[in-house]
Amino acid sequence: MRPLPEVPSAAVPVDGEQVDVEQAEAALVEHYPRLVRLGYLVLPPSLGRNRRVLTAHSLAQRSLPPGRRTTLAAADGVPLPRRPVGATGAEPGYALVRQRVLRTALQAGLPLRRPAWPRRAQLPPLLPLVWGLRLFPHSGGADELALDQALSALSGPARAAHVLRGLEGLADGEVRRVLAAAGVADPHAALMEADAVAAPYALLASPEFDPCSLQARPPDLLRRRRHAKAALAAVAALLVCGALLGLPGNGWGRDLTSAPLYARNPASEQALEPTALRRVAPAYWKRSPRTDFTAWPTRGDRTDDARLLRRALAVWARPGASVRSSTTPGTPVGPPMGSPQLLYAGEVGTASVVLFYDGLRVVRYAEARNADPARGAALDFARVDSADATSADALIVSRGRRTVRYLTAPWVRGVSVRNLLAPARAARLLHRNRNGVTDALPSPATAARCRSWPAVEMNAGTSTRLLTDLGELAPARLTSGSPSAPHDVSGRADRESWARTACLLTAVRSRGVRSVNSWPYARQWLPEGNGYAQWLCTRAETWRGTGSRVLAQFQAPSTPPAAGGVVSPGAVAARAEDSPACGVRDPRVLAGVLWKSRGGRWYVLAAGSQEFASLTTSGGVGGRAQGHLLAVPAQAGDRAQLSGLLADGRRVGALR
Repeated sequence: MRPLPEVPSAAVPVDGEQVDVEQAEAALVEHYPRLVRLGYLVLPPSLGRNRRVLTAHSLAQRSLPPGRRTTLAAADGVPLPRRPVGATGAEPGYALVRQRVLRTALQAGLPLRRPAWPRRAQLPPLLPLVWGLRLFPHSGGADELALDQALSALSGPARAAHVLRGLEGLADGEVRRVLAAAGVADPHAALMEADAVAAPYALLASPEFDPCSLQARPPDLLRRRRHAKAALAAVAALLVCGALLGLPGNGWGRDLTSAPLYARNPASEQALEPTALRRVAPAYWKRSPRTDFTAWPTRGDRTDDARLLRRALAVWARPGASVRSSTTPGTPVGPPMGSPQLLYAGEVGTASVVLFYDGLRVVRYAEARNADPARGAALDFARVDSADATSADALIVSRGRRTVRYLTAPWVRGVSVRNLLAPARAARLLHRNRNGVTDALPSPATAARCRSWPAVEMNAGTSTRLLTDLGELAPARLTSGSPSAPHDVSGRADRESWARTACLLTAVRSRGVRSVNSWPYARQWLPEGNGYAQWLCTRAETWRGTGSRVLAQFQAPSTPPAAGGVVSPGAVAARAEDSPACGVRDPRVLAGVLWKSRGGRWYVLAAGSQEFASLTTSGGVGGRAQGHLLAVPAQAGDRAQLSGLLADGRRVGALR
C-alpha cells in the first residue's frame, strides 16, 4: 500500500550529521500537525482522548534539542546507511524532532513504578493547559473505531512500528533503525506484533486521529463545583494557620531546638515566660514549713539570663528533633503545668544547665555553652512527687560519659564519697562550689564492670544519708534494716552488708527508683562447719509506687579482703517485681538455693523471716525443718519446691 502523501524526504538521518536548532525548529513548525498526530497515535489510548491530545501537543513542543547544534547518531550497534554522494533534499531536522517525539511518547506509555522516579513524559503535561473544557478529535466511522481498538491492544513499540509504516511510509529496515534510536529494546518483535493490524494505512489520516482539529465540550460541572469549594476551604485554612504562626512573639525560627508552636493558650504562654518563673530566696529553707524541693533556693550564675531560660522553657514545651530526651518510667513529658520553680541556671563543665521543678517533676535542660543549635540540647524528666527531707538532698546537675556532678540541698553541710565495695576504706570529702555543685566523680550507672561503686554521703547535721546514682536525675537513697524501720547506712555492719549488695543495683538502673533497702533477715550456720551465711532481702521502691523490685540474696562466707580491698558480691536466690514481699505491707520473705560445701557435697539451703514456723521442700528434694532455717542434702542439678508454714497456720511459697 502506498504511504501517505507529504512524507518529508531523508527520513533516516546520516550517522554523525550536525543539526542546527534553527533547522529543527523550522522542521517542527512546518510538520507540526504530522508530529502531533504521530505522538497521538503512539500514546496509549488508556490515557483518554483529552489527555492524549494535550500530551501529544506537549511532546511535539518539547522536541527541540537543548543546545545550539546537535549530532544525529544511530542507536548503539545499529549502523546507519550512508547517503550517496550528491544526494540532496535531506531533512535531518525533521528526523531529529520526530525521533524525540517518538521516544517521549513511548516513555509516556510506561507504567509508573513505586521505587522509581517518574519521567516527565509520564506525568500530566504542564503546557499546553486548558481549564474548563475537554478537547478531543472529531469522531470517525466504524473502521476508525476498529483501528483504535486494534492499536490499543498493541504495545507501545508495536503501535510506533505501525505508525512509522503507514504515516511515515518507512520500510521495515528503516523502521527498525528509528525504533532502536528511540530506545526500543527489540524492534524486530515490535514489527512482528504490528503485523497483526489488518486495517489500511489510509485510516491513519482520518480526522479521528487528528489532534489539531478538535471539538470542545464542558467537563463534569457538578464535580468541578465540589472540587472548587474544597480547594477554597483548604486555601482559607492555610491562610489562617499562616497568620497564626506569623504573629509576633512566636516565630518559626525563634528557638532552633524547639518544634513550631502548635497551640496558643494564655496559661501555657504564661508558663513559658522567664519573668513568671517562681524563685525562692536563699534563706527561705530555714523557716519553710516543708523540707523538700519547694524550699530549695534559686541558684546559679545565669538565673537572670532571659534568653537561656526562654530557650529552656520552649524546648521543654516543644522539644524538636535535635533534642536528646530521657524520662524515668511513669513520668509525664508534657509542657509545664503553670510557671515552674527555677532551681538552678548556670555553667556546669562545658554546658549551660537549667533545672526546673513543677511539684511533680524535676526537668533538666542542657545546651552547649555557646548555645550552638547544631549541637542540639538535652532534656531529662524525673518524677519526684511526695519528696521529703530524706529524698530531696541532691539532684544530678550534670552527667558526662563516666562522671556526674550533684547539686545539693541548702541544708546539706558536707558531702563525702565512699566506695561501697570497700567498707573498710574511709570516706573522702567532696568539694562543692558556692552554688552547691560538687566536683565531678565517677558514676556507677555508666560503668561497664562493677569494680567500684562510688556513693555520696550527705551530712545534714543530725543525720548522714547515703545516696547513689542509678542513671536518673534524682539519686536513690540507700538504707538498711527491717522494712518497718529502715535506717540510714551507718556503722561497719551496714557497710559490710552493702559491700556485697552494691553490684546488684545494676538490676534497678533507670527504673525511677526512690530508695533501696537491704535487710539481713536471717543468719544460718552452714553444714560441715562451713561457717555462717547471711540471707538478705533488697527492695527498690519507685517514685511512682509501682514497678518495685525485690531481690533475695544468699551471702556465703567469703575470704576477708586485704586492707582497703573489695569483697565478693552475694548470689541472687530469688527475685520479684511489683511484689509486696519484704515491704511495709508484707515484711515476710522466703528463699532457697542449691549450695555446694567445701567438701564437695550439695545441699538445699533455705531461710525465711521470723514469721515462719517451719519450712518444707518437695519435688526433687524432700525435707522438713522446724523454724525458719532449712538444710537438706541434695544432688547436683536437683530442683526443689519450697514452702513455709507461718505462725498463724497459713502456708506460703518462696519468693519468685
